[in-house]
Amino acid sequence: MVDVRRVKLPGVGVLHTFITDDGGKVGVIAHRSGHSDLITFADEEDGAESTKVSLRLSEDEAHTLAELLGGTQITESLTQLDQIPGLSIDWFTVDYEDHIAGQELGDPADRGVVGVTVVAVVRNGSANPAPASDFRVFPGDTLVVAGTPEKVAKVFNFFRSGQYKAKTAVDAPPGG
Repeated sequence: MVDVRRVKLPGVGVLHTFITDDGGKVGVIAHRSGHSDLITFADEEDGAESTKVSLRLSEDEAHTLAELLGGTQITESLTQLDQIPGLSIDWFTVDYEDHIAGQELGDPADRGVVGVTVVAVVRNGSANPAPASDFRVFPGDTLVVAGTPEKVAKVFNFFRSGQYKAKTAVDAPPGG
């Protein structure tokens, strides 16, 4: 069986890598947005003559490639192990242009998004668990957020733009 290494890439997604029998290094970056990058790469010790390849695949293309390679069952099994129904835990890395940069974290519930929380803020390699609403966020910080996938996406949009997307039928109160 191939030894697959899995690394979470905060703000990006997950990187899966393995080494082939002939010494090749292969990786797949599964982005939060749904697309994937299929890559081959070399370590520094492999020298400058090593060839590197990167190929961006849409979600459908990645599924098709997995089926062609016979990995559908493995992919589905890994996905099931990594998910708790209705819960998403994701990372948001703050950039200079993000709305939240330089601002207090606040409480998503105060902005109308109940059921999502910032679990921690990682700064300079140190975690600040359960930050208070007055915790000031700076570029380079990574926010660890938990909630339903839809609410996490909504809060990420707020962190970027300062606005939530318009309410959908799912967000609307019953009968509204």
